[in-house]
Amino acid sequence: MTSSYSSYRQLRFSPQRGPVARALARDAPLRRLDWVIVLAALALSLGSSMLVWSATRGRDSLTHGDPQYFLYRHLTNLVIGLVLFGAVVAIGHHRIRAAVPVLYALAMLMLIAVLSPLGSTINGAHSWIQFGGGFSVQPAEFAKLAIVLGMAMALSSRVDTGERAIPIDRSVVHALVLAGMPICIVLLMPDLGSVMVMAVTVLGILLASGAPNRWVIGLMVAGGAGAAAIWKLGVLSKYQIDRFAAFADPALDPAGVGYNTAQARIAIGSGGLTGKGLFHGTQTMGQFVPEQQTDFVFSVAGEELGFVGGLAIILLVGVILWRACRIARQAGDLYGTIVAAGVITWFAFQSFENIGMTLGIMPVAGIPLPFVSYGGSSMFAGWIAIGLLQAVRTQRHLKA
Repeated sequence: MTSSYSSYRQLRFSPQRGPVARALARDAPLRRLDWVIVLAALALSLGSSMLVWSATRGRDSLTHGDPQYFLYRHLTNLVIGLVLFGAVVAIGHHRIRAAVPVLYALAMLMLIAVLSPLGSTINGAHSWIQFGGGFSVQPAEFAKLAIVLGMAMALSSRVDTGERAIPIDRSVVHALVLAGMPICIVLLMPDLGSVMVMAVTVLGILLASGAPNRWVIGLMVAGGAGAAAIWKLGVLSKYQIDRFAAFADPALDPAGVGYNTAQARIAIGSGGLTGKGLFHGTQTMGQFVPEQQTDFVFSVAGEELGFVGGLAIILLVGVILWRACRIARQAGDLYGTIVAAGVITWFAFQSFENIGMTLGIMPVAGIPLPFVSYGGSSMFAGWIAIGLLQAVRTQRHLKA
């Protein structure tokens, strides 16, 4: 037995691994996963169930008299997310890449359905599709995945075949068109928060792809001009304009449009170093912070778990981003690098925006904190993205 194990180690870790060693590596798929990322995302998802429960257990108007209503649904969403994660890893890098056109088309159909009579308006944004039993889907979350995969396919097509060293201009135009279509539809909803995340993700993907700098600079200039045009043409809803005004002047309307952020800051500030204790937050129990289980879930952590709890969330997000950067650097092809970079940019900006708006350093944009906020669509998309990172990583090991 000892001899066999030694032989396995020599084959598995030999600098020049032959067919036998590669076959042995394929027999241990779980060994190839980056378990640090998986465990960090799982810790966020499970830990946040307590935050969601604390924020909702006393809100009878939301729970219909069942204090565990949101807790059970959050855990159910997590289980479904883990199944989707496993499916993406099992399908694998190459087969997912081959299916990108179909996946992109499905995401676009879901977005178009939102603008049809099937769409529903929640909190001022017409960005949901509601089904029976209280089940709803926010297609904008899956559109983020479509943008990452679509742009990765367009930008890497000629580079990974060896035809070009960097993406050519035609590939960049193709990628921007693929990103622009869902962004325009989401802007019509209007869901400005998701548009912001998508725009920053597009910029991060271009930077990671090695596209000529003129495209990156041009995109930034076009983004600034587009933002000015959106403001001048009145594309934004009044409540969205008011949110930016309240961000610029926090004292503008503390009892109105600035109420959410004012109460969130009070909750976080009152938590101190170690917090008031889980389920003992006065702001949370008093239901002073609206949408606390979704957009403002970080305020629950700040009040009840204090600075320590809030820092733990930020560190876990940081661990995911750090390990994802390793996967991007070590990917075996440009497609994998771009997919990983897109997920990194998406998670990083969305986390910064969500936490920042609860602290008053970013405008309120109504986007969830990945793996922490309550919401099936966000949870599903997040775990699919983790699956994509693992698929990129395992493909590199299979090539080794």
